[in-house]
Amino acid sequence: MEFLKEYIDYIIFAILGLMSFCACWFSIERAYFLSRYDIEKCNSKEELEVALTNNLSILYIIYSNAPYVGLLGTVIGIMIVFYDMGQAGGLETQAIMIGLSLALKATALGLFVAIPTLMIYHALMRRVNVLLHLYQAGKTS
Repeated sequence: MEFLKEYIDYIIFAILGLMSFCACWFSIERAYFLSRYDIEKCNSKEELEVALTNNLSILYIIYSNAPYVGLLGTVIGIMIVFYDMGQAGGLETQAIMIGLSLALKATALGLFVAIPTLMIYHALMRRVNVLLHLYQAGKTS
C-alpha cells in the first residue's frame, strides 16, 4: 500500500501525459495529412476512406479511455485515504479532505485530456467526411 501511496499520482499522470502527447502528435499528423492529401490519387472510395481515417482510431481510443484512467487514479486515491483512516483509528477531517481532493485531481486530468481530444477527433472526422463527399461528387459528375 505504501508503494501506491507514494507513486500513484506519478503513474496516473505519466499515463495521462503519454495519452495527451499521443493525442497531440496524431492530431497534428492527421490535420497536416488531410490538408495536403490529393483525393484524385485514389482509385476507389474505400481506398480513400482507409487513407483518410488512418490513425483516427488512436484519437478515439484516447478520448474514450482518458476519463477511465483518471477515475482509476481517483478510486485508488480514495482507497488509500480510507486505508489511512482505518490505520489511524480516528477521523481527522483535514487529512480526509486533503486526501480526497488530491485523489480527485486524477479525474480532472483525465477529463482535461479527453475533452480536447474528443473535439479534435470530431473536427478531423468532419474533414474526412467532406473529402469523401468531394471525391464522390467528382466521380459522379
